[in-house]
Amino acid sequence: QVQLVESGGGLVQPGGSLRLSCAASGFAVENSGMRWYRQAPGKERELVAIIRSVAAGGSINYLDSVLGRFTISRDNAKNTVYLQMNSLKPEDTAVYHCNARWVVSGRTYDYWGQGTQVTVSS
Repeated sequence: QVQLVESGGGLVQPGGSLRLSCAASGFAVENSGMRWYRQAPGKERELVAIIRSVAAGGSINYLDSVLGRFTISRDNAKNTVYLQMNSLKPEDTAVYHCNARWVVSGRTYDYWGQGTQVTVSS
């Protein structure tokens, strides 16, 4: 019953902005570490951003190449995580996936959304 549904991808020109959404069900995003990953053709999947659970302190980290341009955030009332992407570059082109991960009694629960395509091109 856990589900993650991404939306907000699309075509954008260099320098433009997009906001990706990850709508969660079956759990509370505030109680989970939430991550955005991306993967471009021919490249390894990379972790773009992470926001930790409220209980873990809610700390945020970013991939160096997106630092200062991307912002991960959480709306607990909507049970949704966002990735605001500004000053987009062609190198940001990839499929972006939302991930939720937490551990209970030594077992890791790991869930993924279907992905949303981001294309940055003039």
